[in-house]
Amino acid sequence: MCRLLGYLGLPIQLDQILSKPEHSLVVQSYQPKEMQEALLNADGFGVGWYHSQKQTEPYTYKSTQPIWSDSNLPSLSRYVESGRILGYVRSATPGQVVTLSNCQPFQYEQLLFTHNGYIDKFHQSLHRPMRQRLQDSIYSRIQGTTDSEHLFALFLNELMTASTPKLVDALRQTLKIVETLAKQHHVKALVNILLSDGHQLVASRFVVSGLAPTLYWLKDDPRFPESVLIASEPLFNADWQPCPEQTIIHVGEDRDLHLEKLA
Repeated sequence: MCRLLGYLGLPIQLDQILSKPEHSLVVQSYQPKEMQEALLNADGFGVGWYHSQKQTEPYTYKSTQPIWSDSNLPSLSRYVESGRILGYVRSATPGQVVTLSNCQPFQYEQLLFTHNGYIDKFHQSLHRPMRQRLQDSIYSRIQGTTDSEHLFALFLNELMTASTPKLVDALRQTLKIVETLAKQHHVKALVNILLSDGHQLVASRFVVSGLAPTLYWLKDDPRFPESVLIASEPLFNADWQPCPEQTIIHVGEDRDLHLEKLA
């Protein structure tokens, strides 16, 4: 289990959401309030962001250290400004190694991808069925061992093989495939995903058997006007809205937020 954070809005310094709020991502790494199956998020972290003025591929900063012990992040997060940010702190699933290749966010061209949850007994259950669905160019890109990276690969596969590629459609199809495979193999799958292409945020709160990890959204708060935040846990006291289970959230460049309930 992990904690996720996404921001889309006016450019801000990274520390405005990573460390300054009373229940920031840093605090959630050592004192989460709503994690169900772990106590800490001490197995690495990652931040991804897009340039606030130029159209470039996103930047990432990742580490296998706990986020609270990284001495470079405070200076970096005060220096960098962006209007499109993804953050992540990791609690590794038992049996998954703590290496940089297993740290998120994962990147492909303009895309950044994070996942909170797990697929039960992944390497004995859905590992092979998921890989068999991938075209060679995507299969060969997998560098780590996590179910999260395989979910990203499956999402890329659906996106690239679609006649009209759209992030929401590819995520919806990815979740359907995971649901079908999980039910066939009688395993639990917790699939909270948060991703961006630099123009939009797309997220899911989705589960196959069990209770999905928490997910909230907040729009146009006085602390962050003209902005949308999506997070595993509220960062501060405000009118955070809980995302229902089996739902996709889509936030466009205009910051309009749409919820799609999955059947």
